Amino acid sequence: MLHVRVIAPKRAADQVMDALTADQAVTHVTRSPDVALSPPGDVIEFDVVREGASLVLDRLRGLGIDDDGAIVVERVDAALSASARRAARRVPGLGVDAVVWHEIEQQTGEETALSASFLAFMTIATVIAAIGVLLDQPILIVGSMVVGPEFGPLAALCVGLVRAKKYLVRRSLIALGVGFPVGMIITVAAVWLLTAADLVDRSMLLAPRPLTDFIWRPDALSWVIGFLGGVAGILSLTSAKAGTLVGVLISVTTVPAAANAAVAVAYGVREEALGSALQLVINLAAIVLAGVLTLLVQRLVWRRSQRTG
Repeated sequence: MLHVRVIAPKRAADQVMDALTADQAVTHVTRSPDVALSPPGDVIEFDVVREGASLVLDRLRGLGIDDDGAIVVERVDAALSASARRAARRVPGLGVDAVVWHEIEQQTGEETALSASFLAFMTIATVIAAIGVLLDQPILIVGSMVVGPEFGPLAALCVGLVRAKKYLVRRSLIALGVGFPVGMIITVAAVWLLTAADLVDRSMLLAPRPLTDFIWRPDALSWVIGFLGGVAGILSLTSAKAGTLVGVLISVTTVPAAANAAVAVAYGVREEALGSALQLVINLAAIVLAGVLTLLVQRLVWRRSQRTG
């Protein structure tokens, strides 16, 4: 269930109330006339089951509320209400399967900003993974996966492609196109500094690394893992499940490969650099393809369930 707070200008307040009271997915409707100061208007609050949220939000936006008023959406962790249960029964489908497009567009859009924090996390993750590669330590690879921030832009890219939102696609590509190279370039410099300090050396990269050499050897399973990671990532986003842990699964196919490529470049190991770069490209393509297909299937299944319900 979602809680929605609306600031409705006088011209549309009655229309908003009529639309809400007539919708079976809506419950717990309250109205406080003339209490909003900026922007001015009536404050209307209500709860809506996720199954019907997209249609309700579409109607509000159709009334222009987002232009001269406001629409604020929050998730409800628990609702102890017979009215809420009746609303859930009246609307076809399951809330966990419902895709609230406005919510995920806003949520993923916030993750695409090419900020200093994004670049810092990307750089830290790549350097940690690089050290993990040299030491052949999977625990450091896992640590880099936790830190890696690329799940947000990848998810936003999938949503932007499916919803034809050019600004989401553009911002996501910029974040990924700048974030990975910056992280890798700084990692190359870090490896040179660590080598100069005699903390690591080229022989560590060339030595047998049974626990981490899979990172730069792309094969069919690389595509499978990337594809499954993309499906899991989008499902976690659309079903409001914990996305952080799924982001770790996404990172297993991206950050370590970028780090291994950076280390190989730093030491001039051409074959390993190319293999790692190919691994990264394959996995990114698999994640995006899986994410787009997952969203398309969810949209198709949901539309059919709404028609048959």
